[in-house]
Amino acid sequence: MLDTLSELEAEMEEEFEPLYHVIVHNDDITPFDFVLVILQKIFSRDSQQAEYITLTAHLNGNAYVVTLPEDEAKRSVGKAHFAASLEGFPLTFTVEPD
Repeated sequence: MLDTLSELEAEMEEEFEPLYHVIVHNDDITPFDFVLVILQKIFSRDSQQAEYITLTAHLNGNAYVVTLPEDEAKRSVGKAHFAASLEGFPLTFTVEPD
């Protein structure tokens, strides 16, 4: 019974985990196409959403990407930063409380 209760409590914590906005920041080095791939593969944006987000960041300096639970937002940003670093790009995402 304790295991079931512990599992239930863990699930409830996940449901009430604070939400965070993921923001992408423009830079003059990372290629547009690379940003599109990251938005699609890591943040599950479709091609139109990815293009809109990338263009908005290019024109305004940054753009909203998605809202996720805190752990998922931070994990996804970490994956994106790692992928960009492997290619030598300074692509930057930040997370902000909802």
